[in-house]
Amino acid sequence: MKKVLLLSVVLALASCKKEGTENTVPEPAENYSEGHSAEAKTPEALGKQIFEGQGNCIACHQADQKVIGPSIQEIAKIYKDKKGDITTFLKGNAEPIVDPSQFEVMKTNFPVTQAMSDDELKAIESYIYSHLK
Repeated sequence: MKKVLLLSVVLALASCKKEGTENTVPEPAENYSEGHSAEAKTPEALGKQIFEGQGNCIACHQADQKVIGPSIQEIAKIYKDKKGDITTFLKGNAEPIVDPSQFEVMKTNFPVTQAMSDDELKAIESYIYSHLK
């Protein structure tokens, strides 16, 4: 019985609001978005976060070498030269212009990219274009 009483007192004290004259500075609120925990500060940083995280694009695309898919540098150069639209392609609404032979492999990832917001896709595009030399 004493244990139950002691536990009740401890819980009651722990749940009571602390009254006092302390000056507390509220923590800055984090902005949350679909699919990732905290919004990055720049589009390139957010794009990198998505590219390497939830998008898992890094599994097939490296910065400067072809692995399964073309390198990020190659994608950026070709899309810039041909005035292509990366976000439209990632939505599944444009033909492949970089390496059409790998399109069937890439097409399996469209459910992931199609579920992303326009801002997330634009961030990926910014990250890709940040690799232009």
